[in-house]
Amino acid sequence: MINTPSRSYFSGRSDNFDANQNSGNPNNARLDSEGIRLSADGKRIYISDEYGPYMYEFDRDSGQRIRAFKLPDRLFVSLLSAQGAVEISGNTSGRVANKGMEGLAITPDGNLLVGIMQNALIQDAVQGGGAVNLLRIVTVDISTGKTTHEYAYLLTTGSGVSEITALNDHEFLVDERDGKGLGDGSKAKVKQIFKIDLAAAVDVQDMDGTTAAANAVSKTLFLDVVKELTANGITADQIPAKLEGITLGPDVENNGTTLHTLWVANDNDFLEDLNGPGTNPNQFFVFGFTDADLGGSVLVLQQAQGSAKKD
Repeated sequence: MINTPSRSYFSGRSDNFDANQNSGNPNNARLDSEGIRLSADGKRIYISDEYGPYMYEFDRDSGQRIRAFKLPDRLFVSLLSAQGAVEISGNTSGRVANKGMEGLAITPDGNLLVGIMQNALIQDAVQGGGAVNLLRIVTVDISTGKTTHEYAYLLTTGSGVSEITALNDHEFLVDERDGKGLGDGSKAKVKQIFKIDLAAAVDVQDMDGTTAAANAVSKTLFLDVVKELTANGITADQIPAKLEGITLGPDVENNGTTLHTLWVANDNDFLEDLNGPGTNPNQFFVFGFTDADLGGSVLVLQQAQGSAKKD
């Protein structure tokens, strides 16, 4: 199928692109969906994609793509290839192949999309120093479709970030991890969730990697997933290597105490066989926390509006 401005076919194939344009071409048919969020009115779905990187808006009823948000040109690569190694070696700037817009959040009021790259941009990483651990966060105003800000996030001990979710309109939880654990044939080491605040963060849109790294957002450890799971009887070799999804769920009552819930899910890389040697089933881990655990932050959950559908 040939894509047009009014109709786009997403096959997921890594070779469905126009070689005459950069990776930001919204008519490409490549799709590696990562983050997914629901609009405040429940009528639209937002998806982040690694290949562009992209942020897309879809109609929930028809499945039709409504918009492809224009992201900063610095995120795109000019040489496209179905082979990741070729893309990486052939470009001097833009996202690293298969490590584009990994995480996506939507603020509780439904006004802002917040996307985070999985790894450093090529031009940031080659600068060395702190820039090699620099991930860029991009915010997009949903009503206008325009990028509003860009922030810098520095990895602590993880090799990348898989997800971001909103605590309120300016604070977020970020899922930082390595690739060790179930599915990798090893023991999980780094699966940590950090809290960040963008309220007073420095906009780094016009900064190179080194300068941006020096102006990174402040972060505090919110949850050490490996520590918590092993303390509750789940051995490190049974903790999935790729814990890639996080979201906040409904409150629950536990022994008379009201707990907020944080849901964490894995990417099993198609190793779903429950009995085979490469078993890596899809799993959800639910963690409870109180207001005191938020360290002064206030949790604001997205509220359904109007006649929004409920899952």
